[in-house]
Amino acid sequence: MNNFISASSKTAVRTTFCSLLILLAITSGCKKDNTENTPWGSANEPTTEGQVTGSIQLELGDAAAFTILAKSGITNTGKTAIQGNIGVSPIAATAITGFALSTDPSNQFSTSPFVTGKIYAADYATPTPAVLTKAIDNMEAAYTTAYGLTIPTPTVELNDGNISGRTIAPGIYKWSTGLLVSEAGVTLAGGPDDKWVFQIAGDLTLSSRARIKLTGGAKAKNITWVVAGQAVLGTNSHLCGSILSKTLISLNTGSYVTGRLLAQTAVTLNANTVDLPK
Repeated sequence: MNNFISASSKTAVRTTFCSLLILLAITSGCKKDNTENTPWGSANEPTTEGQVTGSIQLELGDAAAFTILAKSGITNTGKTAIQGNIGVSPIAATAITGFALSTDPSNQFSTSPFVTGKIYAADYATPTPAVLTKAIDNMEAAYTTAYGLTIPTPTVELNDGNISGRTIAPGIYKWSTGLLVSEAGVTLAGGPDDKWVFQIAGDLTLSSRARIKLTGGAKAKNITWVVAGQAVLGTNSHLCGSILSKTLISLNTGSYVTGRLLAQTAVTLNANTVDLPK
């Protein structure tokens, strides 16, 4: 008699068991999410070099209307997805390749299956050339301003130019050489109004699968990478923030950017995704 379990009791046991499984699954998911939100590397505390960033003032002007803006060309290979407008100046539309351009009847812009916005070039009809000239001027001015920011006082030569595995507080960071982010990635920890400016005299290099991770409410729109050399993103890497480059911006296969690509020479793409920062 003691070994006998009624059908209703069995149903209750099964229901309780299933509920426990669901609870465990939810708890595991939360633990996983929390783990992903913790800083990478051995040090779990943000570096103390960063400072209050309310005084950082950086405006893109008319360049902010573009997701990608370049002076000597934008080339694409493979299936790329770009959210927003792209443009080139003073070069002509022939320097925009791999986008299957379709010129609008107004001849003021083109469209592409790879771009959700519009595509502009210096040889398109009025008022496009003047608009692009101003956007390029604003882009170059933003680069000069960002590279010269000194308030708050920049943190100089952090980790000798290799910030892989680090957690970085808001502030201005300056290197006289290049900057590397390996597959270990880097975490930017701060609030939604905090800002980061990275002033790089050499190249910015993201290794394959490197990832810029944001925690604490940090936003990609408040991150600026100012690169005197080339900015090269490795295969399947993910960068948050806008790149202001004196020279080339090159994205390898599958790399993803949440931000803008603003180059004083060219931008090269290969099956990439570039989204405007929210």
